[in-house]
Amino acid sequence: MTLMDDIDRRLLSDFQRGFPLEERPFAVLAERLGISEDEVIRRLDRLRRDGAVSRLGAVVRPNAVGASTLAAMAVPPAALEMVAALVSAYAEVNHNYQRDHRLNLWFVVAADSREQVAAVLEEITLRTGIEVLDLPMMQDFHIDLGFPIQWN
Repeated sequence: MTLMDDIDRRLLSDFQRGFPLEERPFAVLAERLGISEDEVIRRLDRLRRDGAVSRLGAVVRPNAVGASTLAAMAVPPAALEMVAALVSAYAEVNHNYQRDHRLNLWFVVAADSREQVAAVLEEITLRTGIEVLDLPMMQDFHIDLGFPIQWN
């Protein structure tokens, strides 16, 4: 991983909320950071390759566009890393996380339709041999997905 400078840190922390909804949003970021649009794009690509950024995109209320569900699996601890990598490889999975529970791997699947969500869950079950529990949303809550970043 490349060492991060102040510009990288600002890219990761300053634009978690209020990302510019403009024709050329990276040009707006560039202006605010005092660098070129190409440099913003290069830095974000490097941060993605280094694992500091996993996703850059809008967060839309669940099921407002397409369909989504929360899913959980009871994965044997020795297989957790391998199964998490398999789950994360699906374009329809935007994140997964480990929980200290019998159901220890949780993830969100979002797709164009409920049928496509179900197909992804079924395929994960078939590929892993582990049942995927489908937990569709019953009531929505707003969760702020911006997180304060502590720099050492």
